Amino acid sequence: MSVAGSDAGGGAGIQADVKTAEACGAFGASVVTSVTAQNTQGVESTHVLPVAEVDAQLDAVFEDFDVAAVKTGMLATTEIVELVADRARETQCPVVVDPVMVAASGDRLLAPEAESAYEELIAEATLVTPNADEAAVLTGVEPETAEGLRAVGEKLVDAGADAALVKGGHVAGDPVRDVLVRGDGGGFERETFTHPRVDTDATHGSGCTLSSAVAAELAGGNPTPAAVERGVDLLARAVRYPLDVGEGPGAVHHTVGLRNDAAREQTREWAAAVTESGAGDGRVAVATPYAEGPADVAVGGDDGVRFGRDDPLVETLLAVRERGVDHRVAVAVDAVGTVGTADAGDDWTVAERVEQVDAETDALTDGDSVVVLARDAARVRELLDGV
Repeated sequence: MSVAGSDAGGGAGIQADVKTAEACGAFGASVVTSVTAQNTQGVESTHVLPVAEVDAQLDAVFEDFDVAAVKTGMLATTEIVELVADRARETQCPVVVDPVMVAASGDRLLAPEAESAYEELIAEATLVTPNADEAAVLTGVEPETAEGLRAVGEKLVDAGADAALVKGGHVAGDPVRDVLVRGDGGGFERETFTHPRVDTDATHGSGCTLSSAVAAELAGGNPTPAAVERGVDLLARAVRYPLDVGEGPGAVHHTVGLRNDAAREQTREWAAAVTESGAGDGRVAVATPYAEGPADVAVGGDDGVRFGRDDPLVETLLAVRERGVDHRVAVAVDAVGTVGTADAGDDWTVAERVEQVDAETDALTDGDSVVVLARDAARVRELLDGV
């Protein structure tokens, strides 16, 4: 159950929460605290619902559903924060608190006088997930380093939260570091999750998506560290492959993991088809549309098509995609000649040519070998026809 504000644009808030929960295998229920006229460019206006109406929605969900986890987002006012804290105190399920205070656009989503009311809600939290700006408001510490992130987490656990995930997306540096701090019999357990920083402004809904993913994983029975790890992985992929919607920077891809999994059979079929066609008479690798690593790349071999093979061709394809080029198919051809736009007589190594690849480049060369690249199986077979 998400207790949060509505985003008319669908990228953040209740809409992002429900999409993410469903993508993670949970059933998403919603309690709307406020209605925002919002899109990818900013917040035009906000209408906060009466506390009695929020309370009625909580009653409706708790009375009819077996709520396995609660996630809070935009709570807007002191009265709503206090109401949700009271309800959190009464429930036995995990409670994930995303202390939403300011939108990614910079628009304020929490009344300043409501900030102190979060103390009671944090004390009831299974996990609290502030970014660096929210952490500074809640603890008075501005985390600028990994040590600062840990210090904030410890303060939040001391304030009563079972655990705190302090997000490092607003802290300079690459990779991004998110720090999980848990209470441990008077001490602390700390774990750091890292992922490469993606150069994008399309982060609308990122905080909502992460906290909702973690809540869904907790609802499924996963312990906090595993739930956080799975949530961080989902968000990293969602930011790497954003949705180009609206006139602003766009939104994170809430269902990216679900759609990637759904494309695995198509990916396997493409790899099998190119392999069986004998096109180029070489090795074949095909990536899922939202591939993050070798486990998302199918490679043909003597024992059939398999995901996760250790193969230099996989590394080449992933390196090309790392540069934002959406080629999904790579075929290594042991032949000399001209294929697509690449000449096998060039002196480039594959590693050097990866830096030259763009959407119009069809092949890389490495000595007498050619690695042919394409966006789909039909295109690569067209390029290799007769080679």
